[in-house]
This record gives sequence, C-alpha cells and structure tokens, in this order.
Amino acid sequence: MPPIRTAATALLLLTGAIAPALADSHEATAPHDAHGEMGTAVAAEAAAAAHATMSQAMAIDPTGDPDIDFARAMIPHHQGAIDMAQVVLEHGADPDLRKLAQDVIEAQEAEIAFLRDWLARNDK
Repeated sequence: MPPIRTAATALLLLTGAIAPALADSHEATAPHDAHGEMGTAVAAEAAAAAHATMSQAMAIDPTGDPDIDFARAMIPHHQGAIDMAQVVLEHGADPDLRKLAQDVIEAQEAEIAFLRDWLARNDK
C-alpha cells in the first residue's frame, strides 16, 4: 500500500477513534497515564484539540492551482495526524495502536518535508 494511503487510513482511524476511545476507557490509558480519569479526560481533550487545529489550518484560500492547493492543505492535515498520534504515544496502551502511531509520525514527517520542499520549488 502506498504511504499516502496508509497515512490517510491511519488518520481516519485516529480521528474517529482516539477521542471516544480515550474518553470511554480508563483502562486504555492506565499504564501510560498516572493521572487516572483526569488524565483520560486530558487525552481526549488533546485529541479533540489536535483535530480542531488541523481542520482550521486546512481551510486554505484556494489558488486555483490544484497542486499548490493540495500541498498547502496536506501539511496541516499531516501535522494533525502527527499530533493525534502523539496523544496515543502519551496515553494509549494498545501496542498495535502505539506502533501504528509511531509509524504515522514517521511517515507524516517525511511527507511534510517533501511537501515543504515541493512548495519551496513550485509555489511562486
């Protein structure tokens, strides 16, 4: 599967699942969160804040150039995935999701670097 598909799938999983899962499951955060239920609420708020920040940052003014618009919108989109994955690494307990979160961070950081380089060369 191409990295962009993997990252997009991971973002959908993280966006749709992190906040409710963290809010509903104290057990999911207990091994990584010494603050108990308060920590769970903090994790849920962090995930929701990351998603809100990403959504707001993606609201770019279109240039009419689909390549530039795509690159500009994808940077905050990918940063949102990184931010949500960080919540899993800080508060999540499931080893499979923690591994996915680490993979998401690595893939998204590389794609952000690519997009920034591309924009530096092409965004006139």
